[in-house]
Amino acid sequence: MPIITAKTAQPTYDVVIVGSGAGGGQMAMTLTLAGLKCVMLEAGRAYDPATETPMFQRPDQAPLRGVGTPEKNFGFYDATVDGGWQVPNEPYTQGSDDPARKFWWWRARMLGGRTNHWGRISLRNGPYDFKPHSRDGLGFDWPIGYEDVEPYYTKVEQLIGVYGTNEGRENTPDSPEGVLLPAPKGRAAELLVQKHAKTVGVPVMPIHRAVLTRALDADTIPAKLFPGNEWAQKIVADSMRRRGACFWATPCGRGCSIGANYQSTTVHLPPALATGNLDILPNAHAREVLLGADGKANGVLFVDKTTGNEERVRGRIVILAASSGETVRILLNSKSASFPNGLANSSGKVGKYVMDTVGTSLVGQIPKLENVPSHNEDGAGGSHFYSPWWLYKEQLAGKLGFARGYHIEMGGSRDMPGGWNPLPDDLGQGAYGTKFKEAARRYYGSFVYLSCRGEMIPNEDSFAELDPVVKDKWGTPVIRWNWKFSEHELRQADHAQDTFTAIFSAMGGTVRRAKPKTGTEIEPGGKIIHEVGGALMGADAKRSVVNGWNQTWDVKNLFLVDASPFPSNSDKNPTLTIMALAWRTGDYIVDQAKKGNI
Repeated sequence: MPIITAKTAQPTYDVVIVGSGAGGGQMAMTLTLAGLKCVMLEAGRAYDPATETPMFQRPDQAPLRGVGTPEKNFGFYDATVDGGWQVPNEPYTQGSDDPARKFWWWRARMLGGRTNHWGRISLRNGPYDFKPHSRDGLGFDWPIGYEDVEPYYTKVEQLIGVYGTNEGRENTPDSPEGVLLPAPKGRAAELLVQKHAKTVGVPVMPIHRAVLTRALDADTIPAKLFPGNEWAQKIVADSMRRRGACFWATPCGRGCSIGANYQSTTVHLPPALATGNLDILPNAHAREVLLGADGKANGVLFVDKTTGNEERVRGRIVILAASSGETVRILLNSKSASFPNGLANSSGKVGKYVMDTVGTSLVGQIPKLENVPSHNEDGAGGSHFYSPWWLYKEQLAGKLGFARGYHIEMGGSRDMPGGWNPLPDDLGQGAYGTKFKEAARRYYGSFVYLSCRGEMIPNEDSFAELDPVVKDKWGTPVIRWNWKFSEHELRQADHAQDTFTAIFSAMGGTVRRAKPKTGTEIEPGGKIIHEVGGALMGADAKRSVVNGWNQTWDVKNLFLVDASPFPSNSDKNPTLTIMALAWRTGDYIVDQAKKGNI
């Protein structure tokens, strides 16, 4: 792997890419396979999942049996080797002391970014999701439609490998025949939810996730992805053949040393590196985008975390894929006489309309799942089934009291216990010794978890700005978050709680806690780790930051390919759309570069 230092970087590159996750990884692959010389800046350290993934360790082999700590929020074995809700030397601040107005910011400081950690749920935005304002008068329409992105959804699914089924649901697009990999069978809890949820009108079906249930067809897929480019086809085929199919044993959140799940580090970066056209510069904390006298971006100023020195890397095109919050931070810190309020910010929209996914959850105890014989239910490391939003017609008719929908994610199985108590105290009733073991065997695996993942409508009160006082270790102003959910999101979460309660009742189960007061059951902003927005995509340069090609209106050779340009945040998880848009933008850059337009 050509990991370089600031001192060994080339004098100039065709492209400078900031960020190595879904958007940056996809962009690096697209551009290097087209022959462009790229350098990638990563704010964290290098990371190799083939050698660093603890796939086969048991919970009892980890400190505290693997439970989360302030340093490892999602547990000792989580793939995020550096990062979390708080990152040393890189603070962020809040615009309000009100807990309901605070934003939780998750950052991964490692090669591959959040793609090493994410849930790998890969759902396409539907036609309604690209034109929400046209449908209900709220938020913003995208300047592009589903038909513009559809070919790239297909390409990404073929490249990364996505399992699932086509169900013909409203605004839940199917994939072309043969694109999706076979879906794994449902586990006991999921099958039981499926059986009983339909009695209350909720559909349950296989989810789409970026995990290989069988090896990819490396003999045919590369030619579909890169027609006419035999060199690229061979590189991609070789990379595909190195990935193994899932063997249903370990959590995907640990990472995957055999490449069965999608991570930028195992899918996008290996073929990009194999071209010889990519240099990777880790521990490079981007501060600002540099401009030339011609008004074009010509490089990035960054702090070398290993030395603390300011360094520069030059390129003819600059791409920011650092995550929504980080991209906003970089743009706002890139001030000059031409852009006193931050780069590409003539519209004043940089930092505005930040969104997250609406989240709320509920746990039910199901007697039908008690005393199930011990068996392996680990499965594909995450969800097998889910419920897509099913009330579009009722919502459009104004019958629900909130404007956007949610999907339901579910869990519940007899996977290997970690460091938590497998028997809640109230069910143990003071048992110990043999009676405690009997109670644990009875109840373990009888709990079902339902979670809402819903759409948030952009609003004026949710935005990111620079803190006027606080700076990071290297003297750069940090982000100050401002946050507020609207009544639409609060009512949506309340509806989800009622739906979950109805499902548990239909299953013959009981809810593990009383329903909280309306408006209090919603997860804090940022907690779902789906922050999008902050650099609005639109059709009017006066009212948006980028055009429909993720190209900034003000600086023609500066592109944003993380989720910062999203005008809306549908109930579908954003990562698949990030990759599809990045691939589309990459093809546009190659075309425009050939024509001499950028």
